[in-house]
Amino acid sequence: MSAAMLSDRLPPSVAWLGYGGLVPFLMLAPAALLDYHHGPVYSELLYAYAAIILSFVGALHWGFAIGLPELEPARRRSLFLWSVVPALLAWPAVFLGAQQASLLLILGFVLHYRQDYRLVRAVSLPRWYLPLRLHLTVVASLCLLVAALPATTHGGLIGVSTGYAT
Repeated sequence: MSAAMLSDRLPPSVAWLGYGGLVPFLMLAPAALLDYHHGPVYSELLYAYAAIILSFVGALHWGFAIGLPELEPARRRSLFLWSVVPALLAWPAVFLGAQQASLLLILGFVLHYRQDYRLVRAVSLPRWYLPLRLHLTVVASLCLLVAALPATTHGGLIGVSTGYAT
């Protein structure tokens, strides 16, 4: 791994891509919470996006299993096995109700961070990797939690029903 990748400094391109991936979370969660008429649609979009991202972060461990030559066979097997678990958690979330989907996806993100933490203790990865993963995990999880608030399952917090059919 290059010295630049092992430095403490997060490469700008990685920062843009990583934090840019939070934009849909940061847009859809408040929309789900605040839009009386479209909140459930925004929640569904958020859960679908979160499921895709959770599957993506699982694939990181597949890449580590392939690309880290110093891994012992048991650790490599463990990484391959774990790499598919996030997708297996994410897939049913798109079929569940808002609160169950949110909790399952949050569980997946937190468990994946735990696996990242274990991996960083065992192999040499860039020093910025774990802090980045923590930031992304916390923001994604908080957005999922916001979207699962009980009021969002009933159409949003803001918006007074006029009694007219819409």
